[in-house]
Amino acid sequence: MNRTQFIIATAIILFVAFCLGWFANWLVHRFTRVSRSDVGELEKMSQELHEAEETRDQAITYLQQREAELTNQLSQTEAELSAAMEGLRDARLETEELRAYIERQNSGG
Repeated sequence: MNRTQFIIATAIILFVAFCLGWFANWLVHRFTRVSRSDVGELEKMSQELHEAEETRDQAITYLQQREAELTNQLSQTEAELSAAMEGLRDARLETEELRAYIERQNSGG
């Protein structure tokens, strides 16, 4: 094999390799191509995801507001209960004092 034949054989091999690579690339793109319906479906899913995230954010905000309201109401109720218990304690003490006073009056008179 002389030099010219070697160059021609190498060129043919490289050309065949190039053609096989190009064909393989075409096949890969052919089978992995995204169709318009797939793009439309992805856009629809993206929009639905965005709406779901907005709904979730609104729900979280509502729950935080509701929790703050309930915490405030609980604090007020606890304060009212504490005041009522203290009033009841004072009333019982006053009742005991009056009962003791009446017993002293009855036993002394």
